[in-house]
Amino acid sequence: MEQFARLQRLPPYVFATVNELKMQMRRQGEDIVDLGMGNPDVPTPQHIVDKMCEAAHKPINHRYSASKGIKGLRLAIANWYLRRFGVEIDPDTEAVVTMGSKEGLAHLMLVMLAPGDVVFAPDPAYPIHPYAAIIAGADVRRIPIGKDRDFFKDLAVATQQTWPKPKLLVINYPHNPTAETADLDFFQGIVDYAKENKLWVINDLAYADFGFDGYEPPSFLQAKGAKDVGVEFYSLTKGYSMAGWRIGFCCGNQQMVQALTRIKSYLDYGIFQPLQIAAVAALNSPPECPRQIVGIYQDRRDALCEGLERIGWEIDLPRATMFAWARIPEEFRHMGSVEFAKMLLKQGHTAVAPGLGFGHYGDDHVRFALVENRQRINQAVRGIKKALGG
Repeated sequence: MEQFARLQRLPPYVFATVNELKMQMRRQGEDIVDLGMGNPDVPTPQHIVDKMCEAAHKPINHRYSASKGIKGLRLAIANWYLRRFGVEIDPDTEAVVTMGSKEGLAHLMLVMLAPGDVVFAPDPAYPIHPYAAIIAGADVRRIPIGKDRDFFKDLAVATQQTWPKPKLLVINYPHNPTAETADLDFFQGIVDYAKENKLWVINDLAYADFGFDGYEPPSFLQAKGAKDVGVEFYSLTKGYSMAGWRIGFCCGNQQMVQALTRIKSYLDYGIFQPLQIAAVAALNSPPECPRQIVGIYQDRRDALCEGLERIGWEIDLPRATMFAWARIPEEFRHMGSVEFAKMLLKQGHTAVAPGLGFGHYGDDHVRFALVENRQRINQAVRGIKKALGG
């Protein structure tokens, strides 16, 4: 049977092996603490749910919506950017609503890229960042990141060694999976580099709300000239705990936003209108709303990191995201992240994400998602201690 060309360019799903083992153990009655997938478990705030229910009872909201998002939501997006970051967004030309950030990222790359175009993406990376480009037919050059790397030096080397010259740079700060953060000077450096090298830029700001210990993640669009070279994606998944609602948006460079708006007009009729109306209520919420949610995750971060340190597994305390990125203890590093994750699952009844699933440079790490309560996290630490021979 003929193979589908785009699927042939996608590698096997690295997480599948661990997920299959996890399901087998659960079918056998084993209790697994699942810290693998970053699937938020905190309920959506009640006032947002109530607004959605209220809107759903109105038949007018059951009709086709607008693929670029209703005007009220785009206005709320513009107001949110102005309040949060002091960035002015034209709701008609510089903002488009997406079905979460993944859909928007994939369709923007589909409309921007042609076969043979080169995209720079970090390694490790959230999988959609490189693979959206691959699905679009482009080629991806990986830029290694980590606390021992100089990103701009690696970026310069990659640019010098790449032909044809890169067309697009994808960044993601705060970063999934490593939890690395960036400041405004970093973003300004990205803008300046992009202008000098004629690069488009996409920043995924999914964790805009998830700063800990006083850290407040900046927006890429705050950098001078950012709108000249790029856009930023945001999703209500994390800060407002609306994962299954699939509401996100893209803001910034008018040419890129309008390209995404146009291709979406061919592909969908917009998100169910009551969900968009509820998203307006979310974005107009007082700052205490996302802060309360983030406080829950910070408590979990503390429980996990303190627990791992207690059993002798050194780990950097992340100051953003809902993840902890942990280097595999030296005596187990030879196993690689997939086999090590399987060992934690079989012997410690704890599921984690193997770093290899995020790229070659992640294979000596595993990622913990803070999606279980403190009691369950403490249970996971006890299981991990047992698996490590403690």
